[in-house]
Amino acid sequence: MNPFAELEGGVGILANHSRDYFLTREEAARVLDACPDAQWRLLFALSRYGGLRCPSEHLALKWGDVDWERTRMTVRSPKTEHHPGKASRVVPIFPELRPYLDDVWEQAPKGSEYVISRYREHNANLRTQLIRIIERAGLEPWPKLFQNLRASRSTELAAEYPAHVAADWLGHSVLVANKHYWQTTEADFERATLASEKAMLKAQQQIAVKARKDQEGETPRTESTEDYGTLLCCTGVQVGAPRLELGTSALSGLRSNQL
Repeated sequence: MNPFAELEGGVGILANHSRDYFLTREEAARVLDACPDAQWRLLFALSRYGGLRCPSEHLALKWGDVDWERTRMTVRSPKTEHHPGKASRVVPIFPELRPYLDDVWEQAPKGSEYVISRYREHNANLRTQLIRIIERAGLEPWPKLFQNLRASRSTELAAEYPAHVAADWLGHSVLVANKHYWQTTEADFERATLASEKAMLKAQQQIAVKARKDQEGETPRTESTEDYGTLLCCTGVQVGAPRLELGTSALSGLRSNQL
């Protein structure tokens, strides 16, 4: 058995990132607004915010797989079910996904089994329909439509959670995620630029404080003229006068003159 069989594309093949595309949340909102109905909005949200493989994992999702109380769902994966322990995975019902799932649940006929009850026919051609929706939203269709939705979510989760957790929720290994899914985004550059600006500002402040302390240390404190006057008045000592050594006889003479 090939130990690398489950690795998408194989570990020895270099991944082509020229067709990578990160769909921002602003763009996703525009697409969601352009979707024709609640089920299409959920289809899109399951891809962009749930990270599900489309269409296999979407169409396999049943209402019985949704744990409303614990806010999580069991995602069944036909693609990996032939691997031990890979038939399904548990995924959080993320806050970004919950409203669209609630909407479809409220509209579902009593006794419905599958979450996505429409667009289940083999000739549904979800890709063509999504292109039309994207164009209706005023956007240019991106490469690898559904895979880049999944990759966008994978990238977000990896930035927020430990790598093994993000990979587990998406149903692939860290190696596969790093090779095929994780992307460098504009947000990464903006975060790095902001961090650099903060670090530079802090360094400038530290330099300014050090320069002020150095300047204060080079200028010794001197007493004012009034301080010297007070000192002379009280002590009767002339500053700069030579020190006189007076003997006993001289002191006696001084006392006599004063009397």
